[in-house]
Amino acid sequence: MLVALTIAGSDSIGGAGLEADLKVFASLGIHGACVITAITSQNTQRVSSILPIPPKHVISQLDAVLEDAKIASVKTGMLYSEEIVDAIVSRLTGFQFPIVVDPVLVAGVGDSLHRRNLIKALRDRLFPIAAIVTPNRSEAEVLSGVRIHSWNDSRKACREIARTGPKAVLLKGGHFNGAQAKDLLFIDGKFHEVSSQRLDARVHGGGCVLSSSIAGHLARGMNIKDAVFSAKAGVFESISTRYSVGKGVEVVNPMGSIERESMRYIVMIRLRKAAKEIESLLSLPWVPEVGINFVYALPMATDIEHVCGLEGRITSIGGSISHCGGVDFGASEHVARVVLAAMQFDPEMRSAINLRLSEENLTSLESAGMSLGSFGREKEPENRMTMEWGTRKAIETVGFVPDAIFDRGSVGKEPMIRLLGRDPNEILTKLRRVLN
Repeated sequence: MLVALTIAGSDSIGGAGLEADLKVFASLGIHGACVITAITSQNTQRVSSILPIPPKHVISQLDAVLEDAKIASVKTGMLYSEEIVDAIVSRLTGFQFPIVVDPVLVAGVGDSLHRRNLIKALRDRLFPIAAIVTPNRSEAEVLSGVRIHSWNDSRKACREIARTGPKAVLLKGGHFNGAQAKDLLFIDGKFHEVSSQRLDARVHGGGCVLSSSIAGHLARGMNIKDAVFSAKAGVFESISTRYSVGKGVEVVNPMGSIERESMRYIVMIRLRKAAKEIESLLSLPWVPEVGINFVYALPMATDIEHVCGLEGRITSIGGSISHCGGVDFGASEHVARVVLAAMQFDPEMRSAINLRLSEENLTSLESAGMSLGSFGREKEPENRMTMEWGTRKAIETVGFVPDAIFDRGSVGKEPMIRLLGRDPNEILTKLRRVLN
């Protein structure tokens, strides 16, 4: 079993620090060992106190791990003081495993996590034995002495930090503006842009997850550049599957993709079973000319491939309603986009089905107490996907995710109702209410 070591502070709310690091290692199939440098009393809103661990106890923990396990990589996070840096450098110097240094100076909630003398100790003693250093914008400014206002400033800061000895520098771009979250990797005298879509979220633990993910990939044998790109993709997943545990910022979820993928079989079975019931439940007036699509998304879905749909459609065959295909992820794309848009407002609304729009059907929905939202295709902006734009427009208009969203079509576009629910069973329950 591969073993990676995190040397970091403990976060009492469990969203950052060594608690986040251990989750990342576990998500990569790596056993995580830990050395605690400080105990913080913090939550998603503030850090109320910090108790640094005496250096001799830091050394004691480190010695206990190093004498017993073969360490494949090390990640350092919150080190807090010069004395703790000296303690770990005295023990790590001479080992061949890669060391990832996340120079934590400030918590995600904005509170300081270091003493003044930490900066010089990091630059003079820890950076020279590091494989990679991963500062954010404010940390890079402090460590390099360069004020960062542009991409050229970022390059200059990376070069300055690299002069202290690490093999690579990754300047994280989460604190910059723009549609893309752009990190800057400097390695072997060259710069590489490491980008992902920017998610509109302030989160707790993102920096910890990125650096520990790099350490995890290095432990598995990747080179530094590949480890950084793989870690960047993993952080995007962790942020996209974030969740709330308190009253402040949300926490990243390093286990999110694993939790989501574990549900694939269950989602397929539940959708297939519900689709069979639809065949006997609905009558022809509810079947659109284009047929019926039916979808069910994985928890925390962010992509079409996370949504299971019908292959083919439920249609009228010889006067009866039938579905002759199977189910698969990525199918029923139009209705899948409805669900993905709805989940941005309510992550629990993971299922949808499209139905024929008629005045009689709308009346039946209203009589059954269904909440309705609608959008007009004639108002759709150019270069926008109709289902995503229309769903968002309808939800924003009513202020919540309604039971059904409809539009009256346009040239070449059939009018349509989309019934939404938390799962296929709730869709069936709503349909029975409407039909009765």
